[in-house]
Amino acid sequence: MSKKSSLKFIKPAIIVVAILSVAGISFQKISNFANENAILKEVIKRLEADSRLAEVLVTGVNYEEKTNKSFTTIKLLEYDVSGEPLEPKYFTFSGNIIQFQSLVIRFNDIDIRQKSKLKDKSVYLFWKVFLLDGENTQEYELTKINEIPQGYKVPEEVDPYEKELWQNFWTSALDPKRAQESGIKNAQIEAPGTMFVPGHLYTINIEHDGGLRIDSSIISPILRGEKILDDL
Repeated sequence: MSKKSSLKFIKPAIIVVAILSVAGISFQKISNFANENAILKEVIKRLEADSRLAEVLVTGVNYEEKTNKSFTTIKLLEYDVSGEPLEPKYFTFSGNIIQFQSLVIRFNDIDIRQKSKLKDKSVYLFWKVFLLDGENTQEYELTKINEIPQGYKVPEEVDPYEKELWQNFWTSALDPKRAQESGIKNAQIEAPGTMFVPGHLYTINIEHDGGLRIDSSIISPILRGEKILDDL
């Protein structure tokens, strides 16, 4: 094959490779956009709830003679925005006057690539649980800053775009300047508490107006002294 013939063959091949490369990049962009759009829709769906719910039960009270203190262990069961129970958590405090802190953030819009998609939504978080005792105050985080809040996570593997959405959310929510730029209405924190005692079921609601309410009801006598088995 002559040199001229070889060049005639190579040029079309280069053009084909270039076209395929451009097509590959375009397809990747379309695929990324479709994926991000799907995730955004799922995140917005999880912001439709008007409240968040959790239940608390005292699972143990132990008296320590050495310190002359009673230690109260509580079980906290949060429910996600669709009403499904999350993994229960246990906390032990050196007392039983326990407070729950909620964080409600309302916004008109968060600037995240597709502006106005999160308009008029709010985020309801159980943020902390604590017992005030001066220098011996005990505090546990229920929701960590800069992480996807429990109950709002799209139930698949962590996606970089979902992570980016929530990182932007935290930056906007907790920085007054960014909050104003992003259309955050306000970030409201409440921390009511009560005396937690055995034999009662405590229901905690964060309502749409930002109020956190703790209700108490006596557990039915039929359950006393019984071990309730989980469904298999």
